[in-house]
Amino acid sequence: MRWHRLTAIIRKEVIQIRRDLPSLLITVAMPLLLMLAFGYGVSFDIKHIPVYVYDREGSQQSQDFLKHFQASEYFRVVRSVASYSALIQAIDAGLCRLAIVIPPDFSEKLNAGGPVSIQALLDATDNNTANVSISYSEAVVQAYNRQIQLGWLQRHGQLKLQPPLSMDARTWFNEDLESTANIVPGVIAIVMAVIGSFLTSLTIAREWERGTMEQLISTPVTPLEVMAGKLVPYFVIGLIDTALCAGMGVWWFHVPFRGQWSVFFLSSTLFLMVVLSLGYFISVVAKSQLAASQAALIATFLPAFLLSGFIYPIDQMPAVIQLITHLIPARYFMTIIRDVFLKGTSIPLLLDDLLALAVFAVLLTVIATRAFHKKLS
Repeated sequence: MRWHRLTAIIRKEVIQIRRDLPSLLITVAMPLLLMLAFGYGVSFDIKHIPVYVYDREGSQQSQDFLKHFQASEYFRVVRSVASYSALIQAIDAGLCRLAIVIPPDFSEKLNAGGPVSIQALLDATDNNTANVSISYSEAVVQAYNRQIQLGWLQRHGQLKLQPPLSMDARTWFNEDLESTANIVPGVIAIVMAVIGSFLTSLTIAREWERGTMEQLISTPVTPLEVMAGKLVPYFVIGLIDTALCAGMGVWWFHVPFRGQWSVFFLSSTLFLMVVLSLGYFISVVAKSQLAASQAALIATFLPAFLLSGFIYPIDQMPAVIQLITHLIPARYFMTIIRDVFLKGTSIPLLLDDLLALAVFAVLLTVIATRAFHKKLS
């Protein structure tokens, strides 16, 4: 590899990037838009679930029970209806996710010390919201049960009974249990995969479409020099985008960063080498900017979004799919970046994932280099 030939290719690609204003704008706008879209649009925190109520008794005690739902941040009592059919219509129309029916003998049975059944109707078209609604509802009912039992014991002059078993839970790494802290670091991996592969997928294909490939082939540059010269500018752009997304996650979304920046940029460098080489390989094979850009998005965005653990936990996937995820480089980078952000994990504990990224980087670099031939056919 000759340095003067390499720098010549780099200068040529930099000039091309400066002339291609839309692509340059994409490198700045897309990371910001993706961070904002995922940061605000994707959330696993289910709060303010709309609730309709049919209180068949209408007593002070039944209203006191409903106040426990109103006081919870997870529920929002929208309306109280006067008939069961109105409740069903509200669920059918999608006006509420949870409907509560209080029986007409609620206070009578409660004061007599007998069991009381509260009916809860749920819209389970979204099974995740339905499951969460059931859990939250049970927690509200249990809290009200404890209040009633304590009041009964105090009225009868008995001491407060302590439960024989209790659990003191402490959450690590994401103390407030906010999904943003989990999503935003993963978005950085998505952005790097999309930006890196998308832009480099146009490099060689652009030469074919503009008829400049003949000039490039006639020069004494080697395939490795062509690849390195074309990827270096995009590597710098990728690092800038990575730093921009990381800074946005820390200072805009207030995601804690507990690791070392050196570990973060080391893993980012390896992952950038992977996606840039993949995009370059697609560009060599496709020979069309449209086909190359579409193939790059499909080859990077979908696997990174679905099979990296970004949205769905890998250990909950079928065994066959779990095996396939080992072929997705974004899987390893997703683990690294979340551990660096939230846990502050050091290199020794991330060594397996870093080595996997290094192996992918070497393999794809070799494959992409050999795919390019200085031939017109």
